[in-house]
Amino acid sequence: MRTILHVDMDAFYASIEERDHPELKGQPIIVGGQAESRGVVSAANYAAREFGVHSAMPMKTARALCPHAHYFPVRMKDYAAVSQIIQQIFHRFTPLVEPLSLDEAFLDVTGSKLLFGSGEQIAHSIKREIQESLQLIASVGVAPNKFLAKIASDADKPDGLVLVDPNRIHEFLDPLPISRIWGIGKVATKRFNQLGIQTVSQLRALEPALLTELFGEQGQHLWKLSQGIDDRPVVPERQAKSISRETTFSQDVTDLEILKAVLIELVEDVARRLRKNQLRGKTIQLKIRYDDFSTFTRASTIAQPTDITREIQETALQILEQRLPARRLSIRLIGVGVTGFDHSSRQQRSLFDEEDQQKYARLDQIKDQIADRFGFDSLKRGNRISNEAADESEETE
Repeated sequence: MRTILHVDMDAFYASIEERDHPELKGQPIIVGGQAESRGVVSAANYAAREFGVHSAMPMKTARALCPHAHYFPVRMKDYAAVSQIIQQIFHRFTPLVEPLSLDEAFLDVTGSKLLFGSGEQIAHSIKREIQESLQLIASVGVAPNKFLAKIASDADKPDGLVLVDPNRIHEFLDPLPISRIWGIGKVATKRFNQLGIQTVSQLRALEPALLTELFGEQGQHLWKLSQGIDDRPVVPERQAKSISRETTFSQDVTDLEILKAVLIELVEDVARRLRKNQLRGKTIQLKIRYDDFSTFTRASTIAQPTDITREIQETALQILEQRLPARRLSIRLIGVGVTGFDHSSRQQRSLFDEEDQQKYARLDQIKDQIADRFGFDSLKRGNRISNEAADESEETE
């Protein structure tokens, strides 16, 4: 039986700002874009969340809810530098690390227990090393699969460590509200509640055929999760067939401009991870999940593989603007990914001409170098909208 850890940094961006400004400890801190430029909240610490502030909220709304908070711009490269140190800590315990975003990852420590102790002991060690070296707090879930570990890491935030006993999986899941199951949002919850289904135990008792009738192929997936079944392995990025990032909103988003801002931020992270792993891909995928649980994936394949932020961004924005279904915009999840990795050196015509492509590639390189040394704000890419975006990440696929 596998032992999987899900490590999730608590209020990552805001916690870094609080660490770097110790005089603000315990006070509301909000990270994001400018209210005047339709910026959105990227992160809020727990003190700010008490006032109803959450990620992907328009900054104008956040300022109205919590005007006395301390506001900081996103310093993405600074956060990425901290994330790299966290990843190094993970790799001290296992090579099987699957990052989901800057602030969370799955670790398979099944083969590490002879060296480092039980999964719970490894979780304690990771939490301690992160706290001692970075003065930051992580919550960890320990379980026999990824789904259970993800739920466990969120069960006792902040500074939590929750162990799911493989012999007591149903006991752990059954009391939870059905909204804790991946993919069940407000609309799906309402449909289940109309059937008298409110807890995972009640969902687990349903016939799989009924779930299929209600939700199509996703119904079988929901039934398996309610049983605590999840067979997906932990896949390191270098072995992955795609690199992706997605965000689930705490409240459904109906503003296309907010979706664009979030998408740009996701692309920045995906492109950075491609370059870090020396990967280039030809297919850009956009994933959208509506409030009624329906999920759409759209893809566009370009002429040659790329790791250029601008090229991926333009393609993803085109998909978002031109290829969504003709229906009311009410989005609970958005994601972007790059696949179709190609390591050949053969060059073809890309979305940009050769001169532009070289310019944008050089811009990425210079931006990475300068930002790694002097901080994210020392060099910013010019975007047609604010590139301060949400960062509450769910599992990448």
